[in-house]
Amino acid sequence: MHENDPLWKLRHALAGLALALLASVLIAAMAGAFIGDLVGDSYGARVTAYGLLLLYVVVGAGVLFAKVARHETRPLSVSRLGLWVVSLWLWPALLLSRGRGGDSGNDPDRPGGGGPSSTA
Repeated sequence: MHENDPLWKLRHALAGLALALLASVLIAAMAGAFIGDLVGDSYGARVTAYGLLLLYVVVGAGVLFAKVARHETRPLSVSRLGLWVVSLWLWPALLLSRGRGGDSGNDPDRPGGGGPSSTA
């Protein structure tokens, strides 16, 4: 029934990324308030810090989904969700490693390849 549904094939990645994005929005709110208080102790500073962190996380969600979603086949667990959250905040490292090593850094069919779907 679901063999031809592309969203069904991506269900683990979609669930992981959606929950990681939700957690990251909360983390960005707390970090934005902290950074805003350190920098300017004003509402404008907190809003600016939160907005920039939120933009970073949303862009990261798009990059992460595009780069690793097709390889995510394991069911979602607490440890895998933690890996998605960490990956969402460290997404520039994914781009840097992809630039140096080509497309092999996230290929589960190659030794050492994988990303979120190969660990935890």
